Amino acid sequence: MTHPHSAFSLMLGRTLLGALFLLSGLAKIGRFAGVAGFMASKGLPAAEILLVATIVLEVAGGLALIAGWRVRYAAWALLVFTGLAAVVFHAFWAAEAPAYQNQLNHFLKNAAIMGGLLCLGAVGAGPWSLDGRAPAKK
Repeated sequence: MTHPHSAFSLMLGRTLLGALFLLSGLAKIGRFAGVAGFMASKGLPAAEILLVATIVLEVAGGLALIAGWRVRYAAWALLVFTGLAAVVFHAFWAAEAPAYQNQLNHFLKNAAIMGGLLCLGAVGAGPWSLDGRAPAKK
């Protein structure tokens, strides 16, 4: 049996997760050179190209989650991205003592976001979404 608040909960959860990615992607546009430099300092090749791909993924994925359009695809793509970001940018196991707790917190934040994305990937967008309005396939 479906709980009567499930549709609202899925819509709110999608919106909160989507807003996180959308705003993060848009913020990277205004700080492009600095973010690309930071990515390069972490050893990522072709940082500017990767940053453009990151912005596109975060903005498009965030909008898809908010609208509830192709949510499972968006959730899985953002899940992989978030996992890679956690490992590359928040490697708490290799951090110096002063940065250890901050990096651990960021890593765990990413893990929690991944948990939400896993849930969306498993259950989909819910009825209050563009996916939910699509006609059932036979």
